[in-house]
Amino acid sequence: MASFLTIRIGFFLAIRQVHRASIWTTSLIIFVMVLTFLNLVVVSGILVGLIQGAVDQARFEFTSDVIISAPDDKQYIENSPNLLALMRSFPEVQAVSGRYGSGAVLEANYKTRKETEKRNTANAQIFGIDPAQEDAVTHLSESVTEGDYLLPTDYDQVIIGQFLLSQYVPVDDPNFAALDNVGVGSKIRITVGDVTREVTVKGIIKSKVDALTRNMFMVDSQFRSMIGRNDGNVAQISVLLRPGTDPALVRDKLKQSGVDGYAKVQTYVDAQPQFLKDIINTFNMLGTVFSSMGLVVASITIFIVVFINAITRRKYIGIMKGIGIDGSAIRMSYVFQSAFYALLGSAIGLLLVYGFLVPFIDEHPIDFPFSDGILVAPVDETLFRVGLLVFSTIIAGYIPAWMIIRKNTLDSILGRN
Repeated sequence: MASFLTIRIGFFLAIRQVHRASIWTTSLIIFVMVLTFLNLVVVSGILVGLIQGAVDQARFEFTSDVIISAPDDKQYIENSPNLLALMRSFPEVQAVSGRYGSGAVLEANYKTRKETEKRNTANAQIFGIDPAQEDAVTHLSESVTEGDYLLPTDYDQVIIGQFLLSQYVPVDDPNFAALDNVGVGSKIRITVGDVTREVTVKGIIKSKVDALTRNMFMVDSQFRSMIGRNDGNVAQISVLLRPGTDPALVRDKLKQSGVDGYAKVQTYVDAQPQFLKDIINTFNMLGTVFSSMGLVVASITIFIVVFINAITRRKYIGIMKGIGIDGSAIRMSYVFQSAFYALLGSAIGLLLVYGFLVPFIDEHPIDFPFSDGILVAPVDETLFRVGLLVFSTIIAGYIPAWMIIRKNTLDSILGRN
């Protein structure tokens, strides 16, 4: 009962002190709490979002939710037609696109090149696609910003990634081969194995996904004639799932059907390169380090504010102790004050993050050179940071209060050290 009474008295004293405090002082402390909260959440969220943006773009523009590819020791997925039919029968699947693929050498300016000049070539991966099916899965047509997207009837026409063309390459590096003087309508020569064909560039793909910017696409029927294959066995199958479907469930369903015996089945997360996962972990760690510095600053701020407040109120603290108010109740009042500042600052921070920053940045991603950065702020991690801020603030408020209140009551009343 005494403990509950102590808490009630401490809460009452805290309300009176906050009510009587200067509005400017209270506003400044809360502002510091808001900035600290944003530092805890936004700094790491932007760092991780920089890479997460690249992961999301690769998912939406190339791999989709599930990617099925040929085993490492084979060039295509055996029994592809039956596998495609199986995928389309799944109720979780919204759209499927099969891609033929092969490495190729591209050459430009071969008609005007002199015998003494070096050949203008670049290496690329060519994908043979069904234009309608591919667009249903990855919306590839939206990435064609110059020229036009492929039609099923296009003959010897291609769309080409921007970084295969020298005018779009951001660095002047001889190891970064690209084609000179090539644009929409230009003719280039492609060589796949022993077969060489002249094609026309119909469109240019501009994206931040390497699988698009460093590769080329053409109609699958045309590509099959180049590689001399009519068995329908593709190199990749990209699968778009219905909203709300967990890609891991479909992956596991395919494995249970025995598909992993002749193909590599991965979700978009599984297909991420290990270096991307390592970068995400590293940026998470860096964000935590930077955020911790802000947490220390906020704790020091609260410590100083409470310490000065307690020193200026030493006489009143001594009087309260003299009339019988327990010192633990007075300490509790400063704990409540600190918690009030931290909770109010965190509440305002939560409104800013989830009510403004996250939707705004989702709508207007940060334009990084290799990704459209987003703000990654998982609710569970954010609430953990709220708890961390409140805990550290309470400790920072309790310590100076304890230092002042433990002094002799008479000394406090008379102002003696």
